[in-house]
Amino acid sequence: MADPTGFLKYGRELPQRRPVDIRISDWREVYQDFDSGKLRSQASRCMDCGIPFCHNGCPLGNLIPEWNDLVRTDQFRSAIERLHATNNFPEFTGRLCPAPCEAACVLGINSDPVTIKQVEVEIIDRAFAEGWVTPSPAQLKSGKNVAVIGSGPAGLAAAQQLTRAGHDVTVYERNDKIGGLLRYGIPEFKMEKRHLDRRLEQMSAEGTEFRTRVNVGADLTAAQLRANADAIVLAMGSTVPRDLPAPGRELSGIYYAMEYLEPANRVQNGDLAEPPIDAAGKHVVIIGGGDTGADCLGTAHRQGALSVTQLEIMPIPADVRPENTPWPTWPLIMRTSSAHEEGGDRVFSVNTEKFVGDAAGNVQALSLHEVTMVDGRFEKVPGSERELPAQLVFLAMGFTGVDKSSDLLDELGTVVGPRGTVARDAAWKSTVDGVFVAGDAGRGQSLIVWAIAEGRACAAAVDAYLTGHTQLPAPINPTTMALIAR
Repeated sequence: MADPTGFLKYGRELPQRRPVDIRISDWREVYQDFDSGKLRSQASRCMDCGIPFCHNGCPLGNLIPEWNDLVRTDQFRSAIERLHATNNFPEFTGRLCPAPCEAACVLGINSDPVTIKQVEVEIIDRAFAEGWVTPSPAQLKSGKNVAVIGSGPAGLAAAQQLTRAGHDVTVYERNDKIGGLLRYGIPEFKMEKRHLDRRLEQMSAEGTEFRTRVNVGADLTAAQLRANADAIVLAMGSTVPRDLPAPGRELSGIYYAMEYLEPANRVQNGDLAEPPIDAAGKHVVIIGGGDTGADCLGTAHRQGALSVTQLEIMPIPADVRPENTPWPTWPLIMRTSSAHEEGGDRVFSVNTEKFVGDAAGNVQALSLHEVTMVDGRFEKVPGSERELPAQLVFLAMGFTGVDKSSDLLDELGTVVGPRGTVARDAAWKSTVDGVFVAGDAGRGQSLIVWAIAEGRACAAAVDAYLTGHTQLPAPINPTTMALIAR
């Protein structure tokens, strides 16, 4: 039974961020520790609603009221069991998910929602600290082999579920370390990689095999893969960056966001001594107002950029929930990340006309103008043209689909649709028997919580395909999946 007056007694409270001048001098996570007494108070704000809309807001179907009440009553050992029942990696989602569950919280109709995400991350961090997170190897082996292509959150979730179901699972990763964008796309100040490494240790102890530096379709042919695998899960993500083919795009100093973030993360991992792209002492412009752009922003601050400006073609969002995104939908409101708090300018309703270079072929400025929306299309605002200094430009406008640079998809015979994603049906199957698709590879660029949910649901489908039945949970039901598949 929840505290029936908790939401009346306590206001929403989150841990403090470390002072800006201190945290931009290192790469550690930005949040300070949260007092355990305050955490229990926050958990008590959950009303244990008769219809918990937070379940619907979360693609994983997390049992949020249950573990909130367990935290309220200091039953953390039971809380992590309920949390792990639906989420393989709460240490990732608790740090990186934008929390659609909180947007759907009933308390959020006319008040501040419950701090669901913070309670989640505190549960798993406590569980690791207490030694409660241990390997869960399968009791019986199926004799079946599964190949998982890609080691991002979808691939890892599918691999862990299938390993625990008794299958021999091998995860193939073309990079030199496991983790995908969790490893190389997420800066250390948002999630320290020790959280990833300790989970990978658990998975290895359970029996999942990891093979790095293997570009399937080049180093390993599809025929070789199929000869050794009874089923294949394609979870290579949506990694082709969206380009901006404006005049001057060929100038030096213009990079895709991941060309910047990956080596910056490698420096923090100890793989590189110095970043090949360094923002120190430079005017930096980031085109794209989303999370990837914010990651570039925080990275540039820590490298000592002279100035950082983030551009967005969309108009500035409202500060409160607008009528066109009513509760319990995801509200299109103004959001400020820790990186935005650290400095830089955010400019909305602007479009880049061209990149301006110097005599040596290096970018030195952007020519841009303001835009307004007319009949669903952006139109230039006359007389709004101006130049913005820029010695470094990062394109962070999202991703357009799966990478087809290897021969894997062609050799397998899978179909890539017009959205650049691998075609699949409501049972997670591609157009080829025994080949399944999970995460951004089939869904398109999306949230980490969707990737984990799809990995879990796909694992259940693979298990049923291999054995004729499954006891693995599938958080995404076939009706929902049918809508996604279309």
